[in-house]
Amino acid sequence: MSTALPNRAADLEARLTSVRRRISDAAAAAGRGEPNLIVVTKYFPASDAALLAGLGVRDVGENKAQEAESKAAELPEAGLNWHFIGQLQTNKAKSVVKYARAVHSVDRPGLIAALAKAMAAEDARRREAGGSGREPLECYLQLDLRAQPEEAAGRGGAKPEDMLGLAAAVEQEPALRLKGLMAVAPLGEDPAVAFSRLQELSHELTSRYPAASGISAGMSQDLETAVAHGATHLRIGSDILGPRPVLR
Repeated sequence: MSTALPNRAADLEARLTSVRRRISDAAAAAGRGEPNLIVVTKYFPASDAALLAGLGVRDVGENKAQEAESKAAELPEAGLNWHFIGQLQTNKAKSVVKYARAVHSVDRPGLIAALAKAMAAEDARRREAGGSGREPLECYLQLDLRAQPEEAAGRGGAKPEDMLGLAAAVEQEPALRLKGLMAVAPLGEDPAVAFSRLQELSHELTSRYPAASGISAGMSQDLETAVAHGATHLRIGSDILGPRPVLR
């Protein structure tokens, strides 16, 4: 293990440098500033997240509540912001608010209510322990951008027509902060079409809620397209961490 660690650090640094160059080039081509990078560390060990922190990464993303909670607990001093980006069951809300700065998969009223309730309990717990309480949880509304949702496999998210109702529900909760939208390019569809639609929906959202200007979009295979269509946060996994470990 000790002999492999330096090689892993060098591998991560090389991959991270390459992705950062892609982001910089894409932003320059689009004539805009660079979006924030969230490195998706799902299925990789906490040691990789620690190495990434040493390379200047500040934002990491996780898809599984139990895995994310374990890693965050293992790395309390790493200075990382944890973003939960996977589909979230309401019964996991209490776990997520212990460590997450943001949830990128808010897609239904029941989850909003569960997160608000969990936030209140977590804030009270921290104050009772002598702390300053819990900062508001950043919430991104996940939208399903499939052209024909009834005919294709989905990747999660609310219907676009439900966006404003969900936004209003988040805004009613003092412990939650509406940050913007999230989407995954639909399988088998042109990501440029999907991300253009997401950008239009973002304009509609910010016309009502100006502070909710975040657009969480773009992964390893389509980050350039996402940057060209206004993404403010990119969720990059395999191009930085390599192929996912085989789960046994």
